[in-house]
Amino acid sequence: MPRLESFEPEIPGTTLADLRERLRKTRWPADFANDDWSYGTPASVLRELVAYWQSDYDWPRQQAEIRKFQHFRTEIDGVPIHFVRAAGRGPRPIPLILSHGWPWTFWDLHRVIGPLADPAAHGGDPEDAFEVIVPSMPGFGFSTPLAKPGVNFWVTADLWHRLMTEVLGFERYAAQGGDWGALTTTQLGHKYAGHLYGIHLSTLAPLALFNHERPWDVTAGTLAPAGLAAAERERFLAWQRRIASHVAVQVLDPQTLSYALHDSPVGLLAWLLERRRAWGDCRRGVVETFGRDFLLTTTMLYWATDSFVTSARFYAEAARNLWQPCHSRTPQVEAPTGISVFRHDGTTGLGAGMESLFNVVYSQTHDEGGHFAPIEVPDRIVDDIRATFRTVRDRGRR
Repeated sequence: MPRLESFEPEIPGTTLADLRERLRKTRWPADFANDDWSYGTPASVLRELVAYWQSDYDWPRQQAEIRKFQHFRTEIDGVPIHFVRAAGRGPRPIPLILSHGWPWTFWDLHRVIGPLADPAAHGGDPEDAFEVIVPSMPGFGFSTPLAKPGVNFWVTADLWHRLMTEVLGFERYAAQGGDWGALTTTQLGHKYAGHLYGIHLSTLAPLALFNHERPWDVTAGTLAPAGLAAAERERFLAWQRRIASHVAVQVLDPQTLSYALHDSPVGLLAWLLERRRAWGDCRRGVVETFGRDFLLTTTMLYWATDSFVTSARFYAEAARNLWQPCHSRTPQVEAPTGISVFRHDGTTGLGAGMESLFNVVYSQTHDEGGHFAPIEVPDRIVDDIRATFRTVRDRGRR
């Protein structure tokens, strides 16, 4: 039985001192004609954030907020796993594991933990309570150091199943996720449907996403269909541009990229910030959407745990260790499934036409929110999770 221990997140003072010195000594590259982000993250945005990081950002305050939750660590099959646990407050709480993606951290989910665990305290019905488990994905944040190759989304699903059943002792549980967390959750719904109340997804992507000869291109070389009107063609190409660069390099050359981003906190922030803007609902601006403190805390959780390299390798491991189905039944994902679609999710398109692969019991489309919905529009995710599992809460209780 894997050992479970309490854990208190903390960044050593020596790490913080080193960070301050690196920020002070940043070598800024030239940047011009880039106010529209067409060359990547603009120096005008980045310099302002870095100035705030140096002068006004309060890590001890952010750390205190993180510590308000109960944290634990364990190790399964040589993989360190950190997770937050919040007890359900209601007559029938069911276990729910929430999984994040990249460049997320577990902190992307902190706004939904309280409402899901204690609905009555947040204006909800206590009948909707969950026992909430939020792990850091393997190789991300405090689920480090990871020194084992081959850990990808479907391996993570096996780890999560063991965490929920062997370590925490739940016979049945629910699962939810976005981005890599959605693929992990989809695999749980495919392989372990008999152990699940159901799943909820804020991202749709095929389990065989990397099972082709061009795994560095998740569009599999798809060209814009002939005959598209100019505006439709541009939307199609814009979608491909938003997801092309980071997938290619993190599938093919994650280690090479990591030498730079492991050494430069400003470089790391620039890389993470670009994805937030490209995939989130950033019509108001990326800083305005997420807030300076959240963006910098996310960067801190990558920087201080030395986890960029293993988080980036998650892509390479998906391409090197291809997904294989566990059964040939239909639907492919037999667990009851709720789906939330966010119109301003910059990755939308990967899951087009996939609904038939799921046992869909709930679906909702939202005009606000993007790829990082739990931090962008937490109320909508909470509502959709509650609605999904109202239909299946008695599954397995009989």
